[in-house]
Amino acid sequence: MSQARPIRVLVIDDSALVREAISQALARDPDLEVVGTACDPLVAEEKMPRLDPDVLTLDLEMPRMDGLTFLRKLMHERPMPVVVVSSLAQAGSQAALDAMEAGAVDVLAKPDGTMSIGSLAEKLAYHVKAAAAAGPRLTTRRPLPSTFSAAVSPAPTRASRSHDLIVIGGSTGGIAALRQLIPALPKGLPPIAVVQHIAPFFSKSVAKRIDAISTVDVSEAAHDQPLEPGCCLLAPGGHHLAVVRRGGMLRARLVDSPPVHHCKPAVDVLFRSAAEVTGCRTVAVLLTGMGCDGATGIRLIREAGGTTLAEHESSCVVYGMPKAAIERGVVDRVVPLPEMANAILAAALGPLARPTGRPSV
Repeated sequence: MSQARPIRVLVIDDSALVREAISQALARDPDLEVVGTACDPLVAEEKMPRLDPDVLTLDLEMPRMDGLTFLRKLMHERPMPVVVVSSLAQAGSQAALDAMEAGAVDVLAKPDGTMSIGSLAEKLAYHVKAAAAAGPRLTTRRPLPSTFSAAVSPAPTRASRSHDLIVIGGSTGGIAALRQLIPALPKGLPPIAVVQHIAPFFSKSVAKRIDAISTVDVSEAAHDQPLEPGCCLLAPGGHHLAVVRRGGMLRARLVDSPPVHHCKPAVDVLFRSAAEVTGCRTVAVLLTGMGCDGATGIRLIREAGGTTLAEHESSCVVYGMPKAAIERGVVDRVVPLPEMANAILAAALGPLARPTGRPSV
């Protein structure tokens, strides 16, 4: 990611050792510049006008003002991209979910032992750059074209389905997108498999939170779990998710192989397996995210005759993954997030033959 000037980062943590470790980790990337550190939010507030950071890294447990309170205050007074790096996220995901809902672009678990933060260096740099690309806050969107409607059609019957599987991939901004999309889907659709770039500590709680507001049954995927109509399986952080067919039934396969595109789980792993197993009876969806993960896999699905959808730039937090697929000419329809549920429903009910030529909007 080359640019005119490095992304300016302010590191906020009450531990001097952690501040130094994060600063050193970020300094390894030439696209990033740590312009300052702060031991608590009040010190950060004093420094921000002078340092003019593009992104903050923020701990949640700090003296004088906790990180979550500061995050909410910041998003009200001076919205800007924030990546939370906290041991609270490691212990349990409620704090992580609260931080995401308060406006954090991403949440990373602080490793055990302050000096082990160096192991997060590459991942931390990636998330900071993704946050910078995302803009001021997760909930910011450009206005959608007035022709797009959010109404969802009635649920399909089992006999009316023409497709066997729906696969969805997302990254930066994807958790919020899934929380909007999955509850809008009716129960009668084919099984859904989702890969969201997510940390191991976070995926189960995200699945539970989405399940609580959805008609479909949402859960973190387990190895060899059946993929049945009306269910949605979310890849666990730290494992790739693929689909296999055994005994006439689709099943989840968790794979502990190296990262793909620096991601684990990776969208391409899921999409490649879907191209091989369900082929033309697959509906593939790429949501907001940084990078190009999913572009190769969605091409394979399209070449197999499946239906391919990508999120419209107008609703993306980061227009990276959908853009990569669209620019390769492997997307049938480009759809804003509020209209994506209807697009998935139409694809699942529609004929197996896909349209040719330029993607429709």
